[in-house]
Amino acid sequence: MKNEDEFGRLVLALFEDLQRGVILWQVVIIAVALLVAWQGSRLLRLRFSRVDAGGDARLILGMGGLNREMFPITALILMIIGRAVLSHFQSVHLLNVAIPLMVAMAIVRAVVYVLRHTFNPSGLVRTWEVAISWLVWAGLAMHLTGLSPAVLQFLDETAVKIGQQRISLSMVLVGLLTVIIALFAALWIGRLFENRIMSMDHVELNLRVVFVKILRSLLVVIAVLIALPIVGIDITVLSVFGGALGVGIGLGLQRVAANYISGITILLDRSVSIGDVVTVDGYQGEVTKMTSRCIIVRGTDGTNGIIPNETLITSKVINHSYFRGRALLKLPVQVAYGTELETALRLLLEAAHGHANVLKDPAPAAAVIAFADSGVNLELQAWAENPTQRLAVQSDLNLAIYRSLGASGIEIPFPQRNIHIVGETKNVPSPLNIG
Repeated sequence: MKNEDEFGRLVLALFEDLQRGVILWQVVIIAVALLVAWQGSRLLRLRFSRVDAGGDARLILGMGGLNREMFPITALILMIIGRAVLSHFQSVHLLNVAIPLMVAMAIVRAVVYVLRHTFNPSGLVRTWEVAISWLVWAGLAMHLTGLSPAVLQFLDETAVKIGQQRISLSMVLVGLLTVIIALFAALWIGRLFENRIMSMDHVELNLRVVFVKILRSLLVVIAVLIALPIVGIDITVLSVFGGALGVGIGLGLQRVAANYISGITILLDRSVSIGDVVTVDGYQGEVTKMTSRCIIVRGTDGTNGIIPNETLITSKVINHSYFRGRALLKLPVQVAYGTELETALRLLLEAAHGHANVLKDPAPAAAVIAFADSGVNLELQAWAENPTQRLAVQSDLNLAIYRSLGASGIEIPFPQRNIHIVGETKNVPSPLNIG
């Protein structure tokens, strides 16, 4: 009943201001504040678009956040100043309603900005944005209608006792909110550091990924250690939790722990990096992503293979681009007996030298490998400049070799067998003449 009276008094006060004509100055202050805020936001947006065309990523990130908050914060400051001045001459009930609206808008925009720059775009992030927006606007509605004291009292009175400790619903909600805010802040700061670290081109990519993963883990741990005492939880209980976690890893999380440690090991020893062309368990492709648990390998057919990090440590891995930017091609060729081998070797080398993606240093090499049943085995070895184009370069070289050998009259043999039947030949009737 008291809440309804407060809301009714607010509506009545606004109606009385409208009747007396004193609401006009409040409308003017609100309109001017919104107009100035819109113009400032527009100028900053134009500046942001010029930087976005070719500027520093850190500056773009900072200006993007400032641009989102420019409008509500500017309008809020102007409204507060206007209310402070106008309150000496008349009532300011409309401004008392408009200012909390601007505060709610600033909070919603800040939360949405942090979420979008902390996590990758997904349906879950959009769900969080909607949920937090509804919570903020619901809190504002309770504040304006006078329901907030009653709600807070209800949350505080709803409690249970665990031993000597009284735990109320308000304590639980405040604790969860504190931990969530701390974690979001840690992840957002981690994303800022990630953008900074990943832009260090002079540092090897694997080391940058390691630094980012370690930094994120440390920030999350620090956020939890800061949030728990604020909530009222003694951090010494983490020793018990740590022991339980150790037992859990020992009993059921061996593979998870092994994959995580293997991922750190791979990043540190730099045996596999993003962009390498590898063959693991017969699956060949380009490494496109490396996580704490696995690597993502995109095959030549467009499929993506998810390979656990432990597999890279315990099994044989062929890295076709271990030397950065290079891939060794081995092309076997067989020519018929009687061929001038020097001419055939020269044609193989000419085909390699004529391709744009074949490196001149180290130079291509051609050699006689073996004398086989059907012909002489030759082999051309060449280094390709781009490992991702390995298959295309190999096809081009094979076509060039086939054409040059054919133009020179050199035969590429195929298996042939001469069968000699030794023994007496018997007269066997033909099936067609039976009967």
